Amino acid sequence: MRGYNVFGASRSGKTILVALFLTVGSFYAGSLFGNNEPIYVSQSALFKFPNKINLTHRVSPLVIPETGMNVCPLKFNEYLPCHNVSYVHQLSLNVSRREELERHCPPLKQRLFCLVPPPKDYKIPLKWPTSRDYVWRSNVNHTHLAQVNGGQSWVQEHGEFWWFPGGGTHFKHGASEYIQRLGGMVTNETGDLSSAGVVQVLDVGCGVASFAAYLLPLGIKTMSFAPNDAHENQIQFALERGVGAMISAVSTKQLPYPSASFEMVHCSRCRVDWHANGGILLKEVHRLLRPNGYFVYTSPPAYRNDKEYPMIWDKLVSLANSMCWKLVSRKVQTAIWVKEENVECLKKNAELKLISLCDVEDALKPSWQVPLRDCVQISGDTEMRSSSLAERLSKYPETLRNKGISEDEYASDTVFWREQVKHYWRLMNVNESEVRNVMDMNAFVGGFASAMDSYPVWVMNIVPATMNDTLSGVFERGLTGAFHDWCEPFSTYPRTYDLLHANHVISHYQSRGDGCLVEDIMLEMDRMIRPQGFIIIRDEEQVISRIRDLAPKYLWEVETHQLENKFNKTETVLFCRKRFWAII
Repeated sequence: MRGYNVFGASRSGKTILVALFLTVGSFYAGSLFGNNEPIYVSQSALFKFPNKINLTHRVSPLVIPETGMNVCPLKFNEYLPCHNVSYVHQLSLNVSRREELERHCPPLKQRLFCLVPPPKDYKIPLKWPTSRDYVWRSNVNHTHLAQVNGGQSWVQEHGEFWWFPGGGTHFKHGASEYIQRLGGMVTNETGDLSSAGVVQVLDVGCGVASFAAYLLPLGIKTMSFAPNDAHENQIQFALERGVGAMISAVSTKQLPYPSASFEMVHCSRCRVDWHANGGILLKEVHRLLRPNGYFVYTSPPAYRNDKEYPMIWDKLVSLANSMCWKLVSRKVQTAIWVKEENVECLKKNAELKLISLCDVEDALKPSWQVPLRDCVQISGDTEMRSSSLAERLSKYPETLRNKGISEDEYASDTVFWREQVKHYWRLMNVNESEVRNVMDMNAFVGGFASAMDSYPVWVMNIVPATMNDTLSGVFERGLTGAFHDWCEPFSTYPRTYDLLHANHVISHYQSRGDGCLVEDIMLEMDRMIRPQGFIIIRDEEQVISRIRDLAPKYLWEVETHQLENKFNKTETVLFCRKRFWAII
């Protein structure tokens, strides 16, 4: 097996020139900026890796070269398998409904099967909370947002950094002032959003997620999303900052979140035509809102009287009234409705043919790849959950009872993950500030995320759509997440997570065939994880053994540890770490 000298090998594209570094010191320790350059030290003078640069597509049967996983050419450093513009252009989609912005995963043979490289001059991301305001410019090398929205204080160039002043299209005076104003609007100037019972927010068309970043001091968790559209890489900016976000669009399918999950749905110039198509998109907001939850609409129809805005406003008011919402405040540039769960009103409006009511059975299905329903859902609850996040994290979610999960099983799961997370931090042996973006690939009832809540991280809780639908319980305990099917890539940019946790998820897919194999899921893990990021895997021994053998071919370092499982039996746990390599 022939190796290549990283300093002297050919640049022909036939080989990968890999620089493997260990970071020493700590970025920005002791001051805002610290040293001008990160400090690296090489492990040795020479590196020999046989991996090849070769644009490789998924084939069946799957064979990984003896030389290791091939590496995609540098131009694929932002590869988004299910949001590939060139593939989407091949499809016949309803552009009037913005269907092109949704997930469209290509057939297996059209997906790349090579390691996604970092961009030129990629640097280990800045640590939280510095990253909230500054990120390396080279890590997200796009200027469109700064050029188009610079005056609105979304993002601005500052030398080798991007700076996020905390502004937005409709909060030029900063997100903090805007959030304070919203709190006053919903409480008659007597309190803030947290005192109004807001714990979980869905931010539609979130931009660079400054709204979510500045909600954090109030103890409010936000699921932020935006499409991969003309506002280049806004979700990549958000995740690079360390703010929870994902690529998504409200268009023709339900969003991948359970019904009645948010106390607030927020739209600040989110570029969604809520009034169009009979208000079907606004009915999706109704599905997602908890009773007495708020829809915040900061957009020209709420305050301008020119062009088509009065017509749009009249349609919005009519739609809101038909769903029995109440307009609680309208001032400056914002209108806020509250979803009053008035069942009698909804039934009356249904009799008047103003709306159609959804079937109860439909509301119980996981919202994964489900077409939008042109009907209004009755949640059944009449009150919002407790406004205390701490109470939600520990209290048994009643929605789990219908899923066959008892209070004892829930309590046991909570205790188990508290202990395991302590072991994880000890075995990773890194400072807590080294980890910010975390994903639990099989969240079950959110025990892992709950145990991580005392650390400076946020957790994306994924409940596989083919497993027991426990995501409603995850949201009920004050956490956030999404449905997903791991036979497909996730809707995120490359290098967006510091830690992936995979608890008995890979073996679940092994009977599903091509696209769901160990190698496929490992490739997606590698795409999502940042250089020097951790992947913790617990699974059946056969799967563990296979991953341990494959890991070096993916340029992962692996440590094997023995920990107790939920049944007090020892199981093998893999701690994998993605090496910091680059094409040079």
